[in-house]
Amino acid sequence: MKLKLLFFCLFLAVLLIPAESKHKHKKDHEPRGHGKHGGRQKIKLTFEDIIGDVLFKDTSDDDDDEDDDFNLEWLFELQEPDGRCTPNPCRNNGVCQEKGKRNFKCDCPEPFRGRKCDKGPRRCRRGLCGRGECVLTSSPPFYQCKCKWPFQPPDCKHIAVCEPNPCQNGGQCIQEGNNFDCQCPEGFRGRFCHVGPNDCYVDDGETYRGNVSETEDGYDCLYWNSHFILENGRDPFNSFEDSDGLGPHNFCRNPDGDSRPWCFFRKGHKLFWDYCDVTRCPKPTKAPTEVVPTVPQPTSVEPPSTTASPSETTEVPQVITKPTEVPVVPELTTKPTEGPVIPSATAEPQQFQTCGQPQPRKTLTRIYGGLKVSPGAIPWQVSVQEKPKNSQLSYRHVCGGVLISSCWVLTAGHCIEPNKDMRVVMGSMALDRLDPAAQTVEVEDTILHENYRKTTEAVYNDIALLKLKGTEGFCANETQFVKTACLPDAQLPDGMECTISGWGATEESDYGSSHLLDANVLLISQEKCSEPKIYGSVLDPSMFCAGHLLGGVDSCQGDSGGPLTCKNNGDHVIYGLVSWGDQCGKKNKPGVYTRVTHFLDWIRSKTQATP
Repeated sequence: MKLKLLFFCLFLAVLLIPAESKHKHKKDHEPRGHGKHGGRQKIKLTFEDIIGDVLFKDTSDDDDDEDDDFNLEWLFELQEPDGRCTPNPCRNNGVCQEKGKRNFKCDCPEPFRGRKCDKGPRRCRRGLCGRGECVLTSSPPFYQCKCKWPFQPPDCKHIAVCEPNPCQNGGQCIQEGNNFDCQCPEGFRGRFCHVGPNDCYVDDGETYRGNVSETEDGYDCLYWNSHFILENGRDPFNSFEDSDGLGPHNFCRNPDGDSRPWCFFRKGHKLFWDYCDVTRCPKPTKAPTEVVPTVPQPTSVEPPSTTASPSETTEVPQVITKPTEVPVVPELTTKPTEGPVIPSATAEPQQFQTCGQPQPRKTLTRIYGGLKVSPGAIPWQVSVQEKPKNSQLSYRHVCGGVLISSCWVLTAGHCIEPNKDMRVVMGSMALDRLDPAAQTVEVEDTILHENYRKTTEAVYNDIALLKLKGTEGFCANETQFVKTACLPDAQLPDGMECTISGWGATEESDYGSSHLLDANVLLISQEKCSEPKIYGSVLDPSMFCAGHLLGGVDSCQGDSGGPLTCKNNGDHVIYGLVSWGDQCGKKNKPGVYTRVTHFLDWIRSKTQATP
């Protein structure tokens, strides 16, 4: 019986291993991100989850080095540039001074510090807020603790489950050990019954100012002024409120022109985002109305506490309805574009006349770069999808790719498999639901490099072209969300910061991210990457390395074949394709990319020779 119980526990452990940990056991020298995308599961935060959260370590004496590991991947020391000050390695307006042939020094403005002026003042140390989230404020002591109930303010170390009552709007608190449930009055919902019956959004939710603070999957939203999501090194001593509805709260908003309200959330040390569990306002039968809740106080979704200070007291927002001129939201009746879109004769001269010029709807200036991609920010990113030849099965995402002209997509060679029907989806930020601006075009032909070769050590000449189906040279249609990246015309300097993007699906994971992600990496010199402790002699001129030599962000956050783009002379050029690597985010094992400059003649010969 004990043996059966042991096997059962081991079986459960295998099922519960998160995707991030699976990445760490990646087979050596394996092509990156050639996998599938799967579903999600609704979660409910429990007392045991809070106690087991690695971020709520109950100590406040961590030293500076440990605190660095806590502040996300961007605080790792990155691969050092050649010692030149162009491009400037100093962040936050630091002044770079060259010292010798391969060294430099950054003079940092207050309050920044560090070799590259990338570290701001430490206000939120691990354990400072007990079992709670530390948020930055603009007045002393420049931080505040937001407790995870049933832990109580001000330090989030003491427990009180249902006394005081955390449930708002007349909700009844039902205690189960150290856990609780709020039984909400009719029309109210949310973990604390804080979401009213008229809490909904219109259009894309840009004007939404309601109280929903959970994702569709049930994760608690982080506060917008959480130190965990504010951009590394950005001065925290300013107002956190703006016209986009952001502020010292954790309510869902849409500050970047996405399709609906969303928020950031956290799993362990990893930062994610997702759409929120907020409903669209129904069509009005008469004059349309807009729900405008009063602007809540910073702690408005926290349950009231009889021991809390006045600043910690909860205010229940009053819901006010008023007439508005917001137009009625029509039902989505248009499907994503299937097949080639042929512009009219008057539109033909404007199609893809420029490259490498994104037009994002809005940018998130205060929020962490390298995670939330604004719509239109990476318009050349495509999802390469396949299914068995002539089958009735659904297409599945297998790789990333990059649009280089109306009818050509560049991807990795190891993404090409025989006996498959293939298509590409462009202009969509998500895999689980296509955006209205998405274009879906079938692949007419695949061209794998003639010298493509995969060994146990590396993948050589890992490049392929996808020719899209079209008419008279038109396949994809250029829009704000579908544009081409430029081909590079020269080598770029080592140490330059570039961007990788993708959905992060891998063979070891049944799901990657359902939303497009990006991350910043640095170009690493061939000499450095060919050192024995890194990749040694397996590298050839068709490859290069990029990433962080001390680990952290890696191309596991992207997909095979996806783009590594660099901004050069104002244009975004496709400098590399995600290819292979030794595990994921491992020290001294950065991602390896196909060097596009090495294949320029091959690309041009194939795309120009094929009508």
